[in-house]
Amino acid sequence: MAPPSSVLVATEKTNNDFTLLQVHDSDSQMFLEKKQKATNPKQFRWFLLLKLHKVLTCLSWLTTGFKATFVLVKKRISLSNTSDEDPKYRGKLYRIIKIFLALSIGALVIEIIAHFKKWNLHNMMMIQPFEVQGLLQWSYMAWLSFREDYVAPFVLLVSKFCIVLFLIQSLDRLVLCLGCFWIKFKKLKPSIEADAYDVEDPSTFPMVLVQIPMCNEIEVYAQSIGAASQLDWPKDRILIQVLDDSDDSNLQNLINDEVSAWKEKGVNIIYRHRLIRTGYKAGNLKSAMSCDYVKDYEFVTIFDADFQPNPDFLKLTVPHFKGKPDLGLVQARWSFVNKDENLLTRLQNINLCFHFEVEQQVNGHFLNFFGFNGTAGVWRIKALEESGGWLERTTVEDMDIAVRAHLNGWKFIYLNDVKVLCELPESYEAYKKQQHRWHSGPMQLFRLCLPAILTSKISTWKKANLIFLFFLLRKLILPFYSFTLFCVILPFTMFIPESELPLWVICYIPIVMSFLNILPSPKSVPFLVPYLLFENTMSVTKFNAMVSGLFQLGSAYEWVVTKKTGRSSESDLLAYAERESKSSNEDKILRRHSESGLELLCKLKEAKKPQKKRNKLYRKELALAFLLLTASARSLLSEHGLHFYFLLFQGLSFLVMGLDLIGEQVS
Repeated sequence: MAPPSSVLVATEKTNNDFTLLQVHDSDSQMFLEKKQKATNPKQFRWFLLLKLHKVLTCLSWLTTGFKATFVLVKKRISLSNTSDEDPKYRGKLYRIIKIFLALSIGALVIEIIAHFKKWNLHNMMMIQPFEVQGLLQWSYMAWLSFREDYVAPFVLLVSKFCIVLFLIQSLDRLVLCLGCFWIKFKKLKPSIEADAYDVEDPSTFPMVLVQIPMCNEIEVYAQSIGAASQLDWPKDRILIQVLDDSDDSNLQNLINDEVSAWKEKGVNIIYRHRLIRTGYKAGNLKSAMSCDYVKDYEFVTIFDADFQPNPDFLKLTVPHFKGKPDLGLVQARWSFVNKDENLLTRLQNINLCFHFEVEQQVNGHFLNFFGFNGTAGVWRIKALEESGGWLERTTVEDMDIAVRAHLNGWKFIYLNDVKVLCELPESYEAYKKQQHRWHSGPMQLFRLCLPAILTSKISTWKKANLIFLFFLLRKLILPFYSFTLFCVILPFTMFIPESELPLWVICYIPIVMSFLNILPSPKSVPFLVPYLLFENTMSVTKFNAMVSGLFQLGSAYEWVVTKKTGRSSESDLLAYAERESKSSNEDKILRRHSESGLELLCKLKEAKKPQKKRNKLYRKELALAFLLLTASARSLLSEHGLHFYFLLFQGLSFLVMGLDLIGEQVS
């Protein structure tokens, strides 16, 4: 039997309380020391091996990742055809960016030399002229003096101007969010009269014209015609116009056959085709409204080719006109079948959710005015006629007619609860061209409408809202300061530290504003940082479009039909199943292609199928990527912290866009 181990306990008595000071077990202590001596070397070796294994695993993972990225980039560059990018999308802006990039690279080389030779500002000010060694050091001293006296004040002045614009736009964004919160809090929404129309008497329903303008929409023509043909409205009180601008005779035959199939089922639908596609969509709609039978109709509804309204769309929108003779437009909200398809569609969804949930709803409730979205809306035909009808003078005919109707005293209503399914562009090329049109058109319109706004009879407040908020702040100032401040001035300040931007400009306020943008789509909160970087990256496209529209440059009037896929999401299919179940007791309209029609469709799709289409390289984005990465390297030398991380990740986001690595990938 082992002898008991000795335990030493020392206590101290203080005010009748015992306090334990030390406990010492001599045998156990000796045992632990022997055990540590026996096991520590072995454990230490295992510890080192585990650490080494983790390091090697991490290095292997990083090496594999960099290798895969390098191979992908190399393959993309070798397969891409830079000549595909239209030169008018680059122009003078691209040349200016290249000049700035060359200057920044030269400045970075000099700054690296100055950093290692410790030619900082404090040391250079203490050096006497006769102590200068070499032409390079003398040139650097001259640059420091010139920079401090002339360059820094100018850059500081421009940056302060852009910061003021940034704060004004942020305040506008905050006010819009507060207005949306008030609408939600008070549960405000447009109301309609009870029993606006007698269900038992179809003659009480107004005559409605439904227009579906399309051009070479092979992917979506059938589903759009089918959705419009199933609108729940008395058959003798509705007419559907399929307005086809397609230039392929086979596709024209297919669309005409689709229309004929629905006509045989009792749908009041007609097919119209223009021989000459003048004026694009505006010319198409203008041509359709010139038909003699249009005078028999009171309202007109417009659906673009990828829009799929629910059967109850007209019953949820048209009754709002009842008892409101001054109401000219009822606009519904867009909902997207492919919002979760890729990162590009997710980021687009954030933007458009804010546009509909906040901008359109607040402007519609408090101002009775907003920009018509071109589709999923119902117009009073009288309002269109009194406002001058569709004009072919801009690429944003929807905004044009909305402004002219507002100047003529017509009011608008926005319905946030009525949603119409549609598609988002899934490729960066399609999205880029769409945004170019959406941002050049408003500037064209502003030039044309400014005299009419100033001489109109509307109130001074409405004139100020149109000029300063609707056009200047949201269509001109936003792309201007976004590109200038974050893509030009911020990189420059890394080489001109006297005019460095504060952190609240490049970090705190942008994050808050981005968070406000994401609130209408709460599931997108994890994409906060990618969204912020994405918006700054798109600013170069929006800025270029704004300038081309404002000064009537060559690309201002370009119209490119946004590519569609004809995709159906899970929610789309569920909604369709729900509609089918609700109408199970009614006669269903079934659409079928004939055998010859299916053969023709297959041949047409094969002919339209892009052959060896490749992703593109976008030179402006690539040039800006290298400019920002150069500035981030300069920021690293100065240990700027957040400035470095912002420039680094913003440069990488430009690189991703320039290499076309976002959205739909084409091999």
